[in-house]
Amino acid sequence: MIATGELADVFVEAADSLVDDFDLVDFLQNLTDRAAAISGASSVGLLLADHRDTLRFMAASTASGQVLELFQLQNDDGPCLDCFRTGLPVVNADLRHAADRWPRFAPRAVAAGFESVHAFPMRLRKKVIGAMNLFGAVDDHFDPEEVRLVQALADIATIALLQERSIAQAGVVTQQLQAALNSRIAVEQAKGAVAQKLGTSPDEAFQLLRARARSTGRSISDVAAEVLQGA
Repeated sequence: MIATGELADVFVEAADSLVDDFDLVDFLQNLTDRAAAISGASSVGLLLADHRDTLRFMAASTASGQVLELFQLQNDDGPCLDCFRTGLPVVNADLRHAADRWPRFAPRAVAAGFESVHAFPMRLRKKVIGAMNLFGAVDDHFDPEEVRLVQALADIATIALLQERSIAQAGVVTQQLQAALNSRIAVEQAKGAVAQKLGTSPDEAFQLLRARARSTGRSISDVAAEVLQGA
């Protein structure tokens, strides 16, 4: 049975993660631990897609869960991969009778002491960024309401992750913008130095900087930096 009383705590933790000092590794580890406690699963594992949409292991509540997640990736066989590719949850799968579905994964999971598995997509609308696996040492069965609650847990975690990515991307854009502004200031200073040295207009000085950059295969900002250094 799903421990619904603990869901509120998870949602609060997810909301707290939406800050600048977001620790992704700690958040994902805590998510798997919480998901195991809430669902009663023996182990919970989580895979996330990289920028090439290739799934990577990120966290697991137990060492055995980590081994199974890595086994899925290495053998391209298992519920997490199906879940990620279709964007649909895999629920109430009896591993003892799933060898036809996952010929490599199911026997390995049973040998590790698990009898059931559920996989939930980490998704926001049509965007799927990973999947979360719940392994049971017994044949756990989720009813539709419990499936909805676990999917809600995966969804709120996905929102937190996408928010973190947005913050990170915004930070990169800000750094790039600041670098561009700094370069432009250097170019303006170099224009003034060249114009004064050669007795030309700032526009002519800029064209000289530009021509020098093109002829040497460098950026205008690099040439401007050399000018300012007295080269």
